[in-house]
Amino acid sequence: MLEIISLLCLLGSVLLLLLLSIIDLKTFLLPNIYVAPFALLAPIFHLTTDFYYLDLHGILLGGATGFLILYLIRAAGNKYYGQDSLGLGDVKLLGAGGLWLGYEGVLIAMTVGAFAGLIHGIVYALVIKLKTGKPYNIRRLVIPAGPGFALGIILVGGWMFKGHVITALYDLLP
Repeated sequence: MLEIISLLCLLGSVLLLLLLSIIDLKTFLLPNIYVAPFALLAPIFHLTTDFYYLDLHGILLGGATGFLILYLIRAAGNKYYGQDSLGLGDVKLLGAGGLWLGYEGVLIAMTVGAFAGLIHGIVYALVIKLKTGKPYNIRRLVIPAGPGFALGIILVGGWMFKGHVITALYDLLP
């Protein structure tokens, strides 16, 4: 029974991350109504796996690490640019990701997500240049950060929890 709940938590989290990515690409927002359930599924998952991947301390440290590092980056960016450079939704998303991945995992997910955002930005700038024929000012590029961070969380979580998924699915087979 616990295997089913843990698998449903993982499936729900991936679906929420995909939904958040689509919303962020369209609106540049990460609504709390979807970030909160993503965060709440993490302790349920860890409880159903008997805290095999992270203990309570690791969960809380991961959440704090993801939130605080991105909050500090946001504060520095806002001061430097004089405007919002990163939304609070992104900060909350990485905090929630830390609840799933712990401090080491969320740092890797943040790095992967930033790299994915860089690639997204370069491709976007090239598409704009091809469509308009004018060079695009990469310094003023505005893209949502959430999809990159979601990709990082999914990749790191997939790597962390792959053994659990395989074992749980095998145990559920008749």
